[in-house]
Amino acid sequence: MGFLAFLLLGLIAGAIAKAILPGKQGGGWLITLLLGVVGALLGGWLGGLLFGIDMNEFWSISTWLTAIVGSIIVLLIYGLVTRNSRSGSRA
Repeated sequence: MGFLAFLLLGLIAGAIAKAILPGKQGGGWLITLLLGVVGALLGGWLGGLLFGIDMNEFWSISTWLTAIVGSIIVLLIYGLVTRNSRSGSRA
């Protein structure tokens, strides 16, 4: 998969993950793009490691599912980190 296709996949996967997660997540589109790309990388790595999924096909459902699941994981971690830093700064 090309670099631009991977960026597009990350942006869309990040937006889908942000829509799936309940509550309000901080960050704008740039943060969503970065976290989506990191999530797509994480999902692809975990999918390849655990299930032997290959992320070379842009239109493959396994590519999209692993990217979205990875983005959800990264957004959850990001939410926990930013929530703790915001509550800690009020003291």
